[in-house]
Amino acid sequence: MERATPLPIDEKRLADLFAVAEHRDQAALGRLFDHYVPKVRSFCLAAQPGANLMADDIAQEVMIRIWNKAHTYKPESASLNTWVFTLARNARIDYLRKNSRHQSDIDPEYLWQNVIDENADPFKDAQQKRDQERIQQGLDKLPPDQKQVLSKVYLEGKTHKEAAEELSLPLGTIKSRVRLALHKLTIYVKR
Repeated sequence: MERATPLPIDEKRLADLFAVAEHRDQAALGRLFDHYVPKVRSFCLAAQPGANLMADDIAQEVMIRIWNKAHTYKPESASLNTWVFTLARNARIDYLRKNSRHQSDIDPEYLWQNVIDENADPFKDAQQKRDQERIQQGLDKLPPDQKQVLSKVYLEGKTHKEAAEELSLPLGTIKSRVRLALHKLTIYVKR
């Protein structure tokens, strides 16, 4: 008996999209939902941190648009991720227009700055921004002596020995503080 070769992840998502388009397959939509909703929410929250209700509404609207427009997707025109995030960007624009008190409050130039580059990966961009914010928050929570040593070694690019000489501290102290700071930072970021 020949074993079926598993499809790569992107091909599975394409197959799910085509199943939605051709057969109105709700299970396939569920798999797309599980994959894309957290990413669309991150995309929205990266633009407007703390706007959880907006992010939920837009993610729901994107899934409705995927359900209704799956048949319009053309793989030769754009990647599936690009197509989904174009839907997300447009849903966000529509949401902001609909929910603003005055339409003039919306700056179209700002909204168009967020147009997705074909080669960009919005998932990675949003994740990287969140990671950078978490790391900065973690650095701010470190004791001053550990933060100072970590800054010397990682931000200024100094060796442990150079940091020890500059701060007039024993090399072992520098290494201990770096290790402790990295441990605390790792725990904070993983929370």
